[in-house]
Amino acid sequence: MTTTPDPVEPAEPPVHVEISDRVAVVTLNRPQVLNAFSGEMGRLLDEAYRRCDTDDDIRAVVLTGAGRAFCAGADLSDGDSVFDAPGDRAGFRSDPLLFPAWQVRKPVIAAVNGHAMGLGLTMTFHTDLRIMARDAKYGVVQNRRGIMPDLHSHWTLPRIVGHARAAEILLTGKTFSGDDAERWGLANETHDAPDVLPRAVEIAHDIATWTAPVSVGVSKRLLWLDPPPDRDEVLALESELHVHLMGRADTTEGVMAFLEKRVPQWSLSVTDDWPAFLDEA
Repeated sequence: MTTTPDPVEPAEPPVHVEISDRVAVVTLNRPQVLNAFSGEMGRLLDEAYRRCDTDDDIRAVVLTGAGRAFCAGADLSDGDSVFDAPGDRAGFRSDPLLFPAWQVRKPVIAAVNGHAMGLGLTMTFHTDLRIMARDAKYGVVQNRRGIMPDLHSHWTLPRIVGHARAAEILLTGKTFSGDDAERWGLANETHDAPDVLPRAVEIAHDIATWTAPVSVGVSKRLLWLDPPPDRDEVLALESELHVHLMGRADTTEGVMAFLEKRVPQWSLSVTDDWPAFLDEA
């Protein structure tokens, strides 16, 4: 007598994307290993960010982790070989994300719902806002593992908290709490862990509803320009962008919705109405 084996359930992808009411929730989805970051996770997160950038039905993005952690850092399941010298030294990148969150033309909010260590924390420095669990443990601990911090953290973190605090976080490799992160300006808000994702989604829905997509997109792009423009360069860019936006459907709609006390109905999109010159700035 032969028996038919039970069907094998397909494995859950290590990055999951769910879109609802113009907000994409991107979830790091390896809860059994505290969302330890793998090469496949990096590839899929990169794909998710590219999708969020080009899909006009998405107006804001939330990045979070499944289970009780946000991301425990690099996957160390292969032991110390994770830091073996690469075979292709010239092609090695310390940041696996070819399309990081700062390139997404929509606000990206990190809902850091639990522990985030190493690159599990440095990836949140790519985002625009960070809502963090107050009692979780955080740290850029690489210098305590014999390897230096990664994912552009020597560029992103000083922009967020200033040079002195960034030096403290990066060079000591110490761990700290969400309350510390908020006090230092690294976290925009802290909450109890179960409230982190709902609060981040609430902020994302507010952005998706009340801010004009092209307007907020170009404002984000100015904030992330590298090198940062000086005062006169900012004035020139703001002036040129105002000319690009003024007199168009969304400026009319924004004013009328405010005067009529109603929800605005935006019609411009980053796909069709993006100022091409800004990508050359």
